[in-house]
This record gives sequence, structure tokens and C-alpha cells, in this order.
Amino acid sequence: MKPEKVKTFFSRLRAQNPEPKGELNYTNTYTLLVAVVLSAQATDVGVNKATEKLFKTVKTPEDMVKLGEAGLKKHIKTIGLFNAKAKNVIALSKILVKEYGSKVPESRDELVKLPGVGRKTANVVLNIAFGHETIAVDTHIFRLGNRTGMAPGKTVDDVEKKLEKVIPKPFRHHAHHWLILHGRYVCKARKPLCGDCIVRDVCGFKEKTA
Repeated sequence: MKPEKVKTFFSRLRAQNPEPKGELNYTNTYTLLVAVVLSAQATDVGVNKATEKLFKTVKTPEDMVKLGEAGLKKHIKTIGLFNAKAKNVIALSKILVKEYGSKVPESRDELVKLPGVGRKTANVVLNIAFGHETIAVDTHIFRLGNRTGMAPGKTVDDVEKKLEKVIPKPFRHHAHHWLILHGRYVCKARKPLCGDCIVRDVCGFKEKTA
């Protein structure tokens, strides 16, 4: 995708939704981190249902440690991989209390050291909580990067690097939200709604639907 088309692509998404928001519910930076960790291989809707009661009482790493692994499992048992996720959340909470003064670090290198936190999770937290211009490549963004021709790549790292190069600076802060929402509701995996797409004419997808 040529630079002028990339600019048009994001200009239209921004005009449609000037201040896009993630769809995970949270109350502070810590609960955002927990929600994103829980969202791996799960839907935001499912995570929000599980954390609705949890985040009313658990707001800090200390609260989570006090709740304990067994207590956390009771809240998140409807989420996929809940056993491993509960173990990771309790472990990362203990680390935050012991090593970071109960604060979530504003550093990708420090974040990815935490149990259950990969590069994508770190990028989401850095973007939403701290305003960093990061691109958190999930399945939607990976698909869009390749399908549109904007950032083709065989791995999520390839797509992330290419997006960082091609997205104009004015759009970088909200870029990953626009792409995720567009992929979730319009440029769907099995049947993209090309007829309803506001960037159809600049998209390089050759098999557009009616």
C-alpha cells in the first residue's frame, strides 16, 4: 500500500471514530494489565463478564495476592486457560509488590519479564496506560496488515515492524485501536464486510465481497 493510501486509510478511520477505545473494562493501570493478560485466547466480552465482580474488590496487586490463586480461579473459571492465567496473575502481582512498589512499570523490557506478559500485552498496556505509540498486533491486526497490503508479513513481529514504519506519526497513538475495531466489526476473518467498508477503495485485498 502506497503512503498516500495509508494516510487516507487512517484519516477515514479517525474521522469515523476520533477517540477509539479498547473494549476491555478496567479501573486502573494494574487492572488493565490483569485484563489484558486474561484476554489471551479469549474474547473481551468474556473477560469483562469474568472481571465485573473481581475488579469491584481487587484494585491493587496486594488485593490480588490476598485473594489468592484459588479465589481468582473462582472469578475467571469461564475464561480459557484460566488455571495458567490465575497462576500468572498471582505471580506477577507478587513481583509488582516486591520489586516495583506495587506499580506497573512503564517499560516494555520490564513488562515482558512478568509472568504471562508477552510483547503484545506489554504494547497494549504501554499504549493505553502510558500513551506510547505502540502497535499491539493481535489476530485482527495481523490479518489486516496482510489482507490490505499495508504491512504484509509472515509473523506478528514482521507486521508490527512494518506498521511502525508506514503509519504516519499523527495516527500512531490510536492506530492499533482503529485496526482492531475495523478487523473485529468490518474486515472480519471469514467474511469481510467490504460493502460497508469506508476504506474499500484504498485496500489491496483482491477478493473483496459485494
